[in-house]
Amino acid sequence: MFYEGRVPADRFAQRLVLIGTSASGLLDNKTSPLNPVIPGVEIHAQILENLLTNATLRSPNYAIGAELAAAFLLGVAIIILAPILGPGLLLLFGGTIIALLIGTSWYLFKNERLLIDFTFPLLSSSLIYLTLVFTNFVKEQAQRRQIRSAFGQYLSPALVEELAKSPEKLVLGGQQREMTIMFSDVRGFTTISEIYKDDPQGLTALMNSFLTPLTNAIIDRKGTIDKYMGDAIMAFWSAPIEDPRHELNACEAALDMLDRVDKLNREREQAAKENNGLFIPIQIGVGINTGKCVVGNMGSDLRFDYSVLGDSVNLASRLEGQCKSYGLPIILGSRTASVAKDKFAMLELDFIAVKGKKEPEVVYALVGRDDMINSERFQRRHEVNMQMLSRYRDRDWDAALKIIEQGRASDPEGRFKTLYAIYAERIRTFQITPPPEDWNGAYALDTK
Repeated sequence: MFYEGRVPADRFAQRLVLIGTSASGLLDNKTSPLNPVIPGVEIHAQILENLLTNATLRSPNYAIGAELAAAFLLGVAIIILAPILGPGLLLLFGGTIIALLIGTSWYLFKNERLLIDFTFPLLSSSLIYLTLVFTNFVKEQAQRRQIRSAFGQYLSPALVEELAKSPEKLVLGGQQREMTIMFSDVRGFTTISEIYKDDPQGLTALMNSFLTPLTNAIIDRKGTIDKYMGDAIMAFWSAPIEDPRHELNACEAALDMLDRVDKLNREREQAAKENNGLFIPIQIGVGINTGKCVVGNMGSDLRFDYSVLGDSVNLASRLEGQCKSYGLPIILGSRTASVAKDKFAMLELDFIAVKGKKEPEVVYALVGRDDMINSERFQRRHEVNMQMLSRYRDRDWDAALKIIEQGRASDPEGRFKTLYAIYAERIRTFQITPPPEDWNGAYALDTK
């Protein structure tokens, strides 16, 4: 051999000597996890070192089973805990488990010379987590599309987006809450429709021309359109999203509706003059009431609507029907008026028992916004109105009639002529047939 006689024998005594080559042409270069090119003799040396130092790295028979068990348990834990913990805590939980698995694997490798690779459990659990995240994202997007589709026709875009971002605010299926209800209807619509008896398309265009601005007035004030009933609109406030100013927003919407109808009438009148057509102004009546209601999906298994039910809803409908009787466009229930009295100009109208309702209700006329409250004209009107009601309820018929005449004289535009006519007629009836001794001033209406 090459070293024979050249190296002293005691140099190899009591030693294990490995002789090898590193030349590429001898084809003894190997690949290891730590080095792509390593002489084969070095691998033999490493094996000898492991045997001599008893530091052999082992992969026990149960290693694959342990890895599969860890992957299964971790996956099940993520699936179960995901809806309970939420994304933030779930991420913290996952990070803790990853740290424990890596720490355990390193401890076994470092101290016990066991090779148990937890890479598979980590990858599989990460895949499960990403799948859950993607699934929740798809569900959330589908829920947002459903909310936009369900409420896009009834709510303002801002409210629809708020619901889409926070669907937990939407409680369906019947929830009781304090709400304000509005009914509006066109006065004399039958007469208007007769003009278009040979032009149904024209009637449809007319309906759209006034239903659109009235709807916008409601939606702009955070109202929800319940339904359209021919020329009538039913709307409510404080659902599906609660509105702490629902009474005020409903009153503001009603006044805005009157303004938009006036604008529409001016445009229609101008168009009628230009085309030598007949012009009949559109007039609306609005009834508003506040109270406890049940709101949610109402209907059948085949078809349902997001709607509202309750005695307060019925009263709002009755108040709208009385707008024509009193000759005033907006009538409020007492609960609405009690909240809005400092923000809007209103007059107490009557103490009535509407048909189908036993308890009498004080009703009010909404006549203007807050800029009218302190005006001298409104204050004078308010004083005359309160004196008339006081004398009427005290059965002082003659004094009440005199005040009515004063009111008529101070109302040259005839805005309250129907109201004064109602009380004058009642008083003349009571002068002939007085009310009973226990009369509390309430008047029972025989029409809806």
